Amino acid sequence: MARVTVEDCVLKIPNRFELVMLAAQRARHISAGAPLSVERDNDKNPVVALREIADETVELEHLEEALVKGLQKYVQIEESIEDLDPAIPDPIQIVEATDAETAPATLDVDDTGEAATMGADIVFQDAEIGPED
Repeated sequence: MARVTVEDCVLKIPNRFELVMLAAQRARHISAGAPLSVERDNDKNPVVALREIADETVELEHLEEALVKGLQKYVQIEESIEDLDPAIPDPIQIVEATDAETAPATLDVDDTGEAATMGADIVFQDAEIGPED
């Protein structure tokens, strides 16, 4: 079988950038062990992926979904805050204050220059207070 070129695939996917991204995603699937839909013919995975796209033997919608899902930055955390070990102290103290005048402006500092609360951060709700200069 003759080598596939990008020109054969551009007829199926006109945007070259999208073509490269989808072919790369399919090549990753092949590397991970996905079954081939065309003969390998001693070709490497990217060439096989391009041949599959040119022959329309893979569904482009599934490749697009897998590509988008693989590029997403959002990671869902299985544990909620309530599931964490209660024996471990919470590093963030929330001070409920609606007015900057009623909220403490600084932390007590001991002799070593460390915060006396062992590095606990104070978060002010509904008040924008920064460190004093």
